[in-house]
Amino acid sequence: MEAKTLFDKIWDGHVVRSIKEGPDVLYIDRHYIHEVTSPQAFNGLRQRGIKVFRPEKTIATADHNIPTKDQHLTIKDELSRNQVERLSHNCREHGIEYFGLNNSKNGIVHIIGPELGYTLPGMTIVCGDSHTSTHGAFGTIAFGIGTSEVEMVLATQCIMQPKPRKMRISVNGKLEKGVTSKDIILYIISRISAAGGTGYFVEFAGSAIQSLSMEARMTICNMSIEMGARGGLIAPDETTFEYLKKLSVVHGVKDFNKALEGWKKMKSDEGAVFDMELVYDAADIKPMITYGTNPGMGMAIDAAIPLSDTAGKEASASYMKSLAYMGFKPDMKLIGHPVDYVFIGSCTNGRIEDFRAFAELIRGKKKADSVTALIVPGSKLVEEQMKQEGLVKIYEDAGFEVRQPGCSSCLAMNEDKIPAGKYAVSTSNRNFEGRQGPGARTLLASPLTAAAAAVTGRITDPRTLLS
Repeated sequence: MEAKTLFDKIWDGHVVRSIKEGPDVLYIDRHYIHEVTSPQAFNGLRQRGIKVFRPEKTIATADHNIPTKDQHLTIKDELSRNQVERLSHNCREHGIEYFGLNNSKNGIVHIIGPELGYTLPGMTIVCGDSHTSTHGAFGTIAFGIGTSEVEMVLATQCIMQPKPRKMRISVNGKLEKGVTSKDIILYIISRISAAGGTGYFVEFAGSAIQSLSMEARMTICNMSIEMGARGGLIAPDETTFEYLKKLSVVHGVKDFNKALEGWKKMKSDEGAVFDMELVYDAADIKPMITYGTNPGMGMAIDAAIPLSDTAGKEASASYMKSLAYMGFKPDMKLIGHPVDYVFIGSCTNGRIEDFRAFAELIRGKKKADSVTALIVPGSKLVEEQMKQEGLVKIYEDAGFEVRQPGCSSCLAMNEDKIPAGKYAVSTSNRNFEGRQGPGARTLLASPLTAAAAAVTGRITDPRTLLS
């Protein structure tokens, strides 16, 4: 029998029909929706006079546009309020499970899916959001889709997709203290560029990846889209199974042990062929920070900004334009550069482990007076956990305010915007021009690096502050 990759096994097992010289019709096991990309899709169903085909396969939450303060009050912004109200109405009309504002299960869509037991190994998962790749940490094929495709899945529980090529990225060895999964993925993207994974679905492997917690794996897969890949996945193993065992409910699984038998077989066969293989040494990875306006423009925190992007004259002009936007120059070091804002949260780093790491570094210290900090848990469950574990007290003792869950300052679709010209060390996933607000300057980094900046007021190597 031909050796197959894990990606091939899941994809081929979900193909309803293959169109000759065209895309595959792929069955979707789980569909996540939120308030931004679903209203038009539901209107499309209404105009066609049809209902959601399998509403039990769809889970909804409000996250992108919601405020992170005073969530018990009416949303001030009219567009945001209307989108959230439409989502609530559409879910009631079609019998879809909805976790709205103030619901104890509300949160960022890519955080609540796993923590509530909806994301399981071997699934196909889609959402009208590019960072759906997060769920690949469980050994799923998960990817973002457009609004017309959201309508397609609501109507048929299927989607038409061309099959991507396969890439395996292995990271072997042991990580240095102070180096996190966020640093791993920023390092990889800096090596292959923000377009290096275009056309591929990536399997992350190797001993360094296998040593990571589920939360850290979600960070890796979350940002696979930032290298241009269609998505990323990690084969399920004992770490995955232990995570799932601890959940209060695993949806759609009647016999956990029987399901476990199947999940244990979910891995790439020995000898399976990938279209591209890349291998990195964990020892080469340091705490990372971005200096430009795409996630591929990253470097070790103690390095100097490269003299050029090495991609030719046209790209070089673009490179210099990016640095000009950031107020930086080639060969400049960022250590010691003043910081105005720090944001910890988002679907990349808004999980309990991220807030534990941040709290450990700031414990006994004080927030720098010059820094405005946005501390935003990724879900109500994370928020509650932070309280129970005493993390909120650590934050408050250090002068930080912990906000309510939401996408917050990851993107400028709510009130948590970074002002023009200000520098923000952010644990989110994108540093595009204006991503956090018109004219905002974003430096992507790990929760540890963000914490170091928050207490020093400057870009600081977190290793210098770790006990």
